[in-house]
Amino acid sequence: MNPYLAGVGVGAALLAAFALAGRGLGATGGYSTAVATAAASVAPEHVAQSVPYRAYIDDAAPLVLGDWLVFELLGVLVGAFVSALVCRRFALTVERGNIGVPSRLTMAFLGGLLMGFGARLARGCTSGQGLTGGAMYSIGGWLFIACAFAAAYAIAPLVTRTWRAH
Repeated sequence: MNPYLAGVGVGAALLAAFALAGRGLGATGGYSTAVATAAASVAPEHVAQSVPYRAYIDDAAPLVLGDWLVFELLGVLVGAFVSALVCRRFALTVERGNIGVPSRLTMAFLGGLLMGFGARLARGCTSGQGLTGGAMYSIGGWLFIACAFAAAYAIAPLVTRTWRAH
């Protein structure tokens, strides 16, 4: 997709989120709600006494109705699937560069764990910190964007070698 058109689409989605839901985009909020709801079904007395869990659970609305970010995550999955079908790019494959499939899947899993841990430490994910924070002129959001780009440029030469063909 044209990156400028994609940027306009992301901006429109962010504006719609502010207009319709009163808050920006963010993936970790949906995961947090799902985890807190699962924890409440297993250990409700623990969740009732835990402020971090309670922040993600609304007694009046269960997970199904409570947090629209859960639906955002589902929409991302459905949207990616539809986009792949429309563009005729759907394939069950593992993009792996010059490493084996088990190594690629292990690195992807570990990378996802690190990203999730970092998002919880930062109190927001890339979309929450970068898109929503940047749109709200948050100093932390703009600092995150600058650091993310600097880190990407710094690590790119190392990672590129892994993805070169044999």
